[in-house]
Amino acid sequence: MPRETETLKLLRTLLGLYRPSVGEARRLAEVAKLNRLLLAYLRMVGDVLRDELLREEARYRWFMRNAAEVIEALSKAGVEYALHKFRKPLGHVSVDLDILMSVDDVPKAVKALVRRGFEVAVSEPYTVTLVRNGFIVDLYTNPSFAWVVYMDGEKLLRCYVEEVEVNRVRANVLTREAEVVVTAAHAVYKEHLVLLMDCLLAWSWLKREAWGVAVEYGVEGVLKALLEVCSLVRMGFVDTPHRLEPHVVFGVLTRKVLRDSLFRSTLPNILKYLVRRDSGLRILARLTRRSY
Repeated sequence: MPRETETLKLLRTLLGLYRPSVGEARRLAEVAKLNRLLLAYLRMVGDVLRDELLREEARYRWFMRNAAEVIEALSKAGVEYALHKFRKPLGHVSVDLDILMSVDDVPKAVKALVRRGFEVAVSEPYTVTLVRNGFIVDLYTNPSFAWVVYMDGEKLLRCYVEEVEVNRVRANVLTREAEVVVTAAHAVYKEHLVLLMDCLLAWSWLKREAWGVAVEYGVEGVLKALLEVCSLVRMGFVDTPHRLEPHVVFGVLTRKVLRDSLFRSTLPNILKYLVRRDSGLRILARLTRRSY
């Protein structure tokens, strides 16, 4: 039987259709945090959780200042890039800044950010992670998991980039239709988890153009898997974050193997990933964590 889940209460609060009590507001704040919706939620109940709202607004301003500085550094260095997993239909504070760029531009980008005080924390195939005072920047050449490429980053940069303003700085970002597809692929292929933020993104921006991008990249399965979960959320059958069933993940991965030559060609990289000293701990953490 469907029920009024915590996720539905959170969704209704975000839509201005529900007003939680003080005790309930604190409990829903934890649900919102797990779903990457804490800022948007606190903005709706700010008079009840005012101190928490002020802290989250401060975190948001800090993140956006840092993001703007990174964008300026990359632009001055002549790097062609696009922010991805960045645009959302509601205000949020990311845990890191994800940037897609050509492999040829990565050395320039790293050099420009090191000049700004960043340090390289991790360097892996398709990803370089830099950190400065707790602010994390991930430079991607391709969306991937376990060193397996599931979308062609160069093609995304050529075909699905537009300009927006970020903290009064002009920035290149993925188009909304591409953002929906990349976010869904990340949730299904890499995280095996669906957040309410993912559903809100799909409900807001999943139009015909996004389906076209999914077909072009052979990832329609991830959109279908995401929408199935989101439909269950809306009907009150499941809460989010929701872990995908193993057979669902296996199904979309199998279809990807059959249809995508780039995915197949990088699939053996999983073996290299697994022999890393800490790969077992990483996998265990990924399988047991509640959110991402």
